[in-house]
Amino acid sequence: MAEYQNIRTGRHCAFALHAHLVFVTKYRHKVFAERHLTRLEEIMRDVCADFEVELVEFNGENNHVHLLVNFPPKVALSKLVNSLKGVSSRRLRQEYPELVKHYWRAQRLWSGSYFAGSVDGAPLSIVRQYIEQQNRPA
Repeated sequence: MAEYQNIRTGRHCAFALHAHLVFVTKYRHKVFAERHLTRLEEIMRDVCADFEVELVEFNGENNHVHLLVNFPPKVALSKLVNSLKGVSSRRLRQEYPELVKHYWRAQRLWSGSYFAGSVDGAPLSIVRQYIEQQNRPA
């Protein structure tokens, strides 16, 4: 099977789960400047630490952000996303009052949807072949 780097371990498991997350601002408004993205990365790193999730990579443009996270199996990705978007929206509103003009109607910084894609590992056909080739006891 493929060589995995940075395999993490839990009490009863070993894992290498990565997800690519993309969050888009409400109405695709061009909200972020460099200072906002820098602060947003700090906030998201704190939230990830609370979930025992590693934020591997973070970057964004003026209307969306990309995150690459390494998460344990006990973390529901939807709960992580909910917390990341909620905490970051609330803190940015508190720290940067000038952003209010971008979400005055919806009272939300982020769109309600998000993208989550699995990352790393072998294609399904390779995994299926690997499982089929196991030495099953007779």
